[in-house]
Formats: sequence, structure tokens, C-alpha cells
Amino acid sequence: MQKNLISRSLALVGGALLSSALMAKPPNILVIMSDDVGWQNVSAYSHGVMGYNTPNIDRIAKEGIMFTDHYAQPSSTAGHAAFITGQYPIRSGLTTVGRPGSPLGIQAATPTLADVLKPLGYMNGQFGKNHLGDRNEHLPTVYGFDEFYGNLYQLNTEDTFEQVDYPKDPEFRKKFGTRGVLHCYATSTEDETTDPRFGKMGKQKCEDTGALSSKRMETVDDEFIAASVDFMKRSKKSDKPFFVWLNPSRMHMFTHLRPEHRYLAAKATSEDDLYGSGMVEHDMQVGQLLDDMKKMGVLDNTIIVYTTDNGPEHSAKNHGGTTPFRGEKMTTYEGGVRFPMMVRWPGHIPAGQVKTGIQANMDLFTTLAAAAGDSNVVEEMKTNRKQIIDGVNNIDYWTGKSKESKRDNFLYYHESTLRAVRINQWKVHFETSENYYDQYQKQKFPIMYNLRQDPFESFDSIRDRSDIIQTKQWINEPMQKLLGSHIKSLMDYPPVQKAATFDFSEVIKNMQNQKK
Repeated sequence: MQKNLISRSLALVGGALLSSALMAKPPNILVIMSDDVGWQNVSAYSHGVMGYNTPNIDRIAKEGIMFTDHYAQPSSTAGHAAFITGQYPIRSGLTTVGRPGSPLGIQAATPTLADVLKPLGYMNGQFGKNHLGDRNEHLPTVYGFDEFYGNLYQLNTEDTFEQVDYPKDPEFRKKFGTRGVLHCYATSTEDETTDPRFGKMGKQKCEDTGALSSKRMETVDDEFIAASVDFMKRSKKSDKPFFVWLNPSRMHMFTHLRPEHRYLAAKATSEDDLYGSGMVEHDMQVGQLLDDMKKMGVLDNTIIVYTTDNGPEHSAKNHGGTTPFRGEKMTTYEGGVRFPMMVRWPGHIPAGQVKTGIQANMDLFTTLAAAAGDSNVVEEMKTNRKQIIDGVNNIDYWTGKSKESKRDNFLYYHESTLRAVRINQWKVHFETSENYYDQYQKQKFPIMYNLRQDPFESFDSIRDRSDIIQTKQWINEPMQKLLGSHIKSLMDYPPVQKAATFDFSEVIKNMQNQKK
């Protein structure tokens, strides 16, 4: 009997230890970062006003949290950089889109979430658009990812070689064209092979699987999702948690749909609505991914984030998304930077929440690191790598332990210029641009909006402006303190590289200054 009691006691202890070990196992992480998806284009936010619905994306919000005041950046490269580095893009120099073969790209000194998760035992995979540089030294398998399968540029540059007037000389394409869809693995051995345009291969092996032609664009997201699922399966087989960063090509212009999906939204909107049909297809693909994860048995032990990189390119009409906010992609009005964001994590995040606190893509870096087991990443990066992390750890806000977001402000950069600031409900614009193509205009007096009273920044008459700027001057003090602290951090911890710009007047000015 004593022997049986001892055996049972050992079994209970062993079971408790096993249970504790299972509970201590870090969660898998899946971040789905769609491209140019507007606030209105996800029906959890628009409640069907667009005519079509996105039930699979909505499910993530329904079974978790959706955020109303979540910020990215005005453009894709900056939006991707803010998430993966946890920094305002001014620090990494990744403030605007780089051209093929450009030295502008993510640098070795810049921290990444993949670097943080690697020592915690994670297998890291990135699938879909990278957009953080196309030289070999910029590829994801250099900065913490075990595998990368995806493209490197904005969609509308990938198939330009198909244009009738594109130069037919193969040397032109070799010199100026884009790379194809790459499949890369990190290795432990140095490959000295050096491409004259894209540099040394280094500790990775890569295969160019071919150009991202307009025909391939119809189904390339199927490739990215299949690669993601395969990576998850291998991770599970290895008994390691995974971090998958999935960047679908949808909904960046131009929208190329397979014939059977061309009119998915036509009955709800019109036959011209390529964007709407693309969103319905995108939602179907998200649903398939969730189903595959359920079959694998990993769905409920995975933090699933659905978000996007920047606001919609509304100017693109049938190829562009929709937002109720003023502005669009490439502007620092709310329409350019505020967008859908939702998180599902059963057993940790209560379902059906709507959170109105300020949050940014940079905060995903810090919050996901904390969820994985590293809640001290800000200090670690400052001490060990001399890098400032701008993201805040919002894990308590997500899980309901805190009612308030740790972020109460946001700095609105476009490229390398600070255009606006938000503190709590108050937003102040120093320079404004109404749409994708308009030049930024300096304001004689900053324009101020109360985003709780006027989230669409529409109280815009001279009287509206005068009333608020004259009565709310006390906001200048906390704003100056915030900006002073930010500027000091840039002086104490300088950006790792100088940012580029698409503003050619600025390019010429910089060239002239260099000659002096």
C-alpha cells in the first residue's frame, strides 16, 4: 500500500510538473500584416457598410480584441520597419521605399523581433512581402528568421517588365529590374558568393523562384500561406514555438484576381470593384489558414494578430481601399496611419473586447516579446545594443489586467520629417498633405484637433482653428516635453543610417549641402 501511495504521489508530482511545463511553454505567434487595407474594408469595423463582409478576419476580433486607435506609418517600408524593429522608422532609416539594388535597407545594428525571439527557442519564418531592402545583407534570413519565402518590393513595381515599352535589352532588366520571389534559409556557414548588384550571400542560401508576374500575382498569396503552414508543421514536429510573420500581397495595387474570384464582391458593390473582390478573396484565405491551424492543433496556443502596414491608397479608385478618416496612405491625417488591428489569444485575452487606447505597431514588438517570455527587452536593447525601443509593453492592457494603454502619445512622421503629434485626445499638425500626391504644406500656426470630439479632423474652418488653438495653448508644454525627450534620444542614440526621401526637391537640397 505504501508503495502504491508513493507511486501515486510520484505520478501526481510528475503530472503537475508536466502541466507546469505545458503552461510555461511560450505561445506560437502569427502576425498577418495585410497591405493597404483600409478601416472600412474589414467588416468588423464597417459593419457591412461596404456591401461585402470579411467573416474570417472578423472572427479574430470576435474571439479577442479589436483596437480603435492603433497606428502604423504612412507607407509600407516604414510600417513594416516599425513593427519588426519596435522603433520609429527614423531610427533605422527605413522611412520610405527603397529602389532595387539600393544600399538603403535594414542594417545589422538594428534590432528585430526575430532576434529577440530566437534565444527564447522560437523558429522564425517570414512569408510574403519584405520591403526592408533587397540586397543579400538585408534579407530576413540575415536578421533572425530561419526561413523566408516572399517578394521584396511594392506590388506595382514587380511586373513592370511586362509593359510594352519596357526596354527589351536583357542588360537593362539585369541592371535596373527587381529580383523575383526568393526562397531563403539561414545557415551557419559563410557563402562568399558575391552578386555585383546585390552583394555577398553570407550565412544564408537563396533560390530565386521566378518573377512575380501579373499572372503569378493572382495566386501568389496561396504560395505564401502554404509556405507558412508548412513552416508551422515543421515547427510543431520540432516541438518548438513558431513566430510567423505573414505579409500577403493583398490589397496593394494593382489587383490581379484569378477569373473565378474576379466578381466576388460584384453583387454587393459593382463589377468594377476589384478591391472589394480582392478583400473577399483575402478573407477566404485567412479563413483557410485558421482552418489549417485548427487541424494542426496549434490554433488555440497561438497569438494571432491581424493588422496592416499603412492606410489605404484611396486615390487608386477600383484598386484602392476606403477609410472614414481624412487623408490616405502617404499622409499623416488619421486616414493614412490609423487602421484595423485585432488580436486573438484564447485563455489569455477575453473575447469580444473593443479597446480605445492609443497603440502603435511598435508596441507589438515589445508586447509580443513579453508574451514570449522577455518583458525586459527595452532595457536589454538599450544596454546591450545601444538601441532605443519606442514600443511599450501592453500585455496587461491586452489581457485585461490594466484598463489603460501604456501609450498616451504618437509621433506622426512622413519619411524623415515629423509632421504631427498626438497626446491623449489632442493632435497637432505642423505640416499637412491631403492625399497621396499632394506636397506637404507648412502651417503658419499648427492645426489642432480633438480626436475624441472630431476623429475625422473635419472641424476645419478658420473659426474652428482659432477657437481651439487660442484656448488650448496649455497643450504646448507637455508636447514640447515629449518632443524634447524624443530629440534627445535621437542625439544620444543616433539613427543607424540616414533616411532616404521621395521628395526630389529635398534630394537636390541635400546634394547641394554636401557640395558646400
